Amino acid sequence: MPAEIVRNKFIELFKEEPLLVRSPGRVNLIGEHTDYNMGFVLPAAIDKAIYFAISPRSDGVCKLFAVDMNDSYEFSVSELKKSGKQWPEYLIGVLDQLKKLGKNIEGFNCVFGGDIPLGAGLSSSAALEAGLAFSLNHLFNLGIDKLSLVKLAQKSENEFVGVNCGIMDQYINIFGAAKKVLKIDCRSLEYEYHPFTNDDLRIVLCNTMVTHSLASSEYNTRRAQCEAGVKILQQKYPSIKSLRDASMQALDESKADMDAVTYKRCKYVIEENERVTAACADLEKNDFVSFGCRMYQSHNGLSREYEVSCKELDFLVEQTENMDSVLGSRMMGGGFGGCTINLVKNDFVGEFKNRIQSSYKEKFGKDPLVYICKIEEGTHIIR
Repeated sequence: MPAEIVRNKFIELFKEEPLLVRSPGRVNLIGEHTDYNMGFVLPAAIDKAIYFAISPRSDGVCKLFAVDMNDSYEFSVSELKKSGKQWPEYLIGVLDQLKKLGKNIEGFNCVFGGDIPLGAGLSSSAALEAGLAFSLNHLFNLGIDKLSLVKLAQKSENEFVGVNCGIMDQYINIFGAAKKVLKIDCRSLEYEYHPFTNDDLRIVLCNTMVTHSLASSEYNTRRAQCEAGVKILQQKYPSIKSLRDASMQALDESKADMDAVTYKRCKYVIEENERVTAACADLEKNDFVSFGCRMYQSHNGLSREYEVSCKELDFLVEQTENMDSVLGSRMMGGGFGGCTINLVKNDFVGEFKNRIQSSYKEKFGKDPLVYICKIEEGTHIIR
């Protein structure tokens, strides 16, 4: 049990009983590359998490210990600078944001560790940032509301770590609920819960074990292509501020003014936003067959129109298309590698795993890791 390992290590190092906090990873069921186009996403918090054991100090010192890396780092709250290692930056960045808000804390002891697989696209970085922000808010009675914690955690990654991430990962980390998905409006930051209550289905992730260096440069290219599409749409429809505001009708009316690639990118985003809204209606009716169909449509759009897939992701999705045990499958995340997310009937999860692993190994000579997930609540105190 990771929570007990983290707690025991804390007691060994600091000889006191800590506050214990669970901060989950996340999946995104549908709504990919819509966030920076001010659209909709549909994430859920999962049963893989980082656990924090933490207690206050009064001497201005912060002592961190990362169980999974067996590594420690110490710094002063009065001197927040880059550590020279990678992992402490996600935590120091949170202190940096608290300081900018005028929230001065006097130091803390912290041990953390967990079972979110690194590099699988389950957002371990947001679990670190939002988890620490939540823990310090409680520990020092800072009185910061939940949405402000989300924004603080996001800004710590943008400004201190230097990654220009959207707000989805930190948002679902704080607002996640058991057996519910969260539809987030990335423009207004309003949200609504929808039930995900089918005990006959499991969420299963298949990791391609591929990380393409293309991802970050192609991400910036896609953003630029979407912005170029918006500029062309605005010539006929000045009220369109982002692709979120555009309809397929408006896009088709402007098609003659666009190159083919820009049109394809815009078409995918507009249709994906519509899919998220329709998928929420499916969940309200407990219609997982329709929901699964939309996941396949999402993957086709990501692969053929947005062109952020790769042969490994496409292969994993194609393998599921003739499996009666799978209701839906698509790539998840930025693309060019990472995981597929699959809705699999509970009784066939073992069989699904074996078939996927053997066919993938035969095709690519790699063993794909498979993670079986449940939807759990967001960051909370466990002791």
